[in-house]
Amino acid sequence: MKSIRYLAFLWISTLLACSNPEQPAEIKAPQTPQKTPQQTSKQTQIDHAKDYHSFANPDVVKVSHIDLDLTADFDKKQLIGTATLTYQKVDEQGKTLILDTRGLTILEVTSGNTPVAFELQKEVPNLGSALHITLPEQGNQVSISYHTSKDASGAQWLTPEQTAGKQYPFLFTQAQAVHARSFIPLQDSPQVRVTYTATIRTPKELLAVMSAANDPVTPRDGVYEFNMPQPIPSYLIALAIGDLHFKAMGERTGVYAEPSILDAAASEFEDTESMLEATEKTYGPYSWDRYDLLILPPSFPFGGMENPRLSFITPTVIAGDKSLVSLIAHELAHSWSGNTVTNATWRDLWLNEGFTTYLTYRIMEMIYGTDRYNMEAVLGYQDLQADIAALPENDEILAIDLRGRNPDDVFSNIPYEKGALFLREIEQKVGRDNFDKFLLEYFNHFAFKSITTDQFVSYLDQTLLTTYADVLDKERIHQWIFEPGIPDGAPMPESDAFSKVDTVRDAWLEGSLSAKQINTQDWTVHQWLYFLNNMPQKLNDMQLVELDSTFQLTASKNNEIAHSWLLIAVKNEYKPAYERLYSYLVGIGRNKLVKPLYRELAKTVEGKAFAKRAFEEAKPGYHPLTVHANQGFVE
Repeated sequence: MKSIRYLAFLWISTLLACSNPEQPAEIKAPQTPQKTPQQTSKQTQIDHAKDYHSFANPDVVKVSHIDLDLTADFDKKQLIGTATLTYQKVDEQGKTLILDTRGLTILEVTSGNTPVAFELQKEVPNLGSALHITLPEQGNQVSISYHTSKDASGAQWLTPEQTAGKQYPFLFTQAQAVHARSFIPLQDSPQVRVTYTATIRTPKELLAVMSAANDPVTPRDGVYEFNMPQPIPSYLIALAIGDLHFKAMGERTGVYAEPSILDAAASEFEDTESMLEATEKTYGPYSWDRYDLLILPPSFPFGGMENPRLSFITPTVIAGDKSLVSLIAHELAHSWSGNTVTNATWRDLWLNEGFTTYLTYRIMEMIYGTDRYNMEAVLGYQDLQADIAALPENDEILAIDLRGRNPDDVFSNIPYEKGALFLREIEQKVGRDNFDKFLLEYFNHFAFKSITTDQFVSYLDQTLLTTYADVLDKERIHQWIFEPGIPDGAPMPESDAFSKVDTVRDAWLEGSLSAKQINTQDWTVHQWLYFLNNMPQKLNDMQLVELDSTFQLTASKNNEIAHSWLLIAVKNEYKPAYERLYSYLVGIGRNKLVKPLYRELAKTVEGKAFAKRAFEEAKPGYHPLTVHANQGFVE
């Protein structure tokens, strides 16, 4: 799920990130209060092979392929049709196939033309309802006729008014973490990988695309065929339908978007092909044929989602200057770390996101140079520090205990930034070339498999810990993965470009330099973010007016800069920015950008009332995940 914190960061305050591969300047102790290391007895009791967020029984009967035939009914806001599941018995004595569902209406289950007995169990919070299917005596397929709920947690139906073009409706799905079960009855666990085909029927004026092989020149006839030949976990099955058009960016890359933003998106992300080629040179061939982007309406709750062959992308990163394209590098990197080698349970998410965040930094350095890499690394580190300060200790552990919780709770900067920092430390200790060789072998060894944290630790023990026993030790590895906080002596990225920003910010705060005397002509977006995000919690009215009038911050067109400024405005009740704040909250559904604003507004009575008004207006256009994440701030 995938941002750069681009998925759904639930606790972060802003920004992009990127790690510091080029042998970061030096190793320093992090400026974060350390907490007592501990691995709780609860952690040791976890069954590492068990997915606590799925009813499925793949240890008895395992689904290997899905054939979908679905009609998108925009009037009813339902997907209607059949899912035919091909399975194998792992246990020859198995009599029942157990699937995950949420809010689905199951009409019939058949094998061939013969009805099959089934039972839909009572709904369980965070998990949905188990579907028990009695296996037929012969064959290895069952067909399930069903339709979705109009309130399916993994699907968002947008009216024409909620799209860029304002003429046609739009549908997109978002399956991570456990929302695929809301639009397909299946074994909704990342440890179960399936191939799939699909026939999607739509109004003829609309185009359907999926996380599968898409034909850029397919006729717009209302019936679309798809094939995903590589086995993928359920959370990577994705569908979108709308007034979509295609523009190529390279031999293997292109972008789908509504006509009004197609050219801007293609221009913004034109370096995608170069990113793809650079990643292949270091980490091996791209395994998925094409890599295209789909630009979604602004209600998309994440920065991006790494759906294979077709990453889903928020329009909030179209800044006009390529300043936010680390998101594209992140989603592309998932093609190796996440899509090819996948976390087996949501406890293991850091295996997806920590590796991908590390790769993101490396890709950004390859394409845009070390200076940009260093700046993004510092911003990412500051995001991590903010989460370390805000989260309970048990949520600071890479191999987090999520039993009894909503698996969406796993999304914070911990699996992303702490995971990447851990890998960067290993890189520094064994050397970059050696670590790159390890990653290439790791991706090949576990290709198209889903693995647990414990399997990774075992692999590390057999490889790097054996070869580089003089610089790596098990106790340190254990501390990184199973204990809270950032270990003492962890890498801390630095940037000379930010040192200059610190100097002028300090001078301005002291009153020895006016805002007009600050030369920002050559500042990058990252320097602006660093400038704003490291302001004191409180500024006086004169300071706020001076900053805004000099730099036109309230009117900023860059969504990241606007976010940072609006957060300052809320903390200081700077009312001239509140009209923009209101339109920002109503117009964007990306959780990374809106949640910190709602959280801050909710700290005062007046702010909470303001937040409630904005939320009620925005709610019809928000994705269910965004509604769920912010509802508590306005109640």
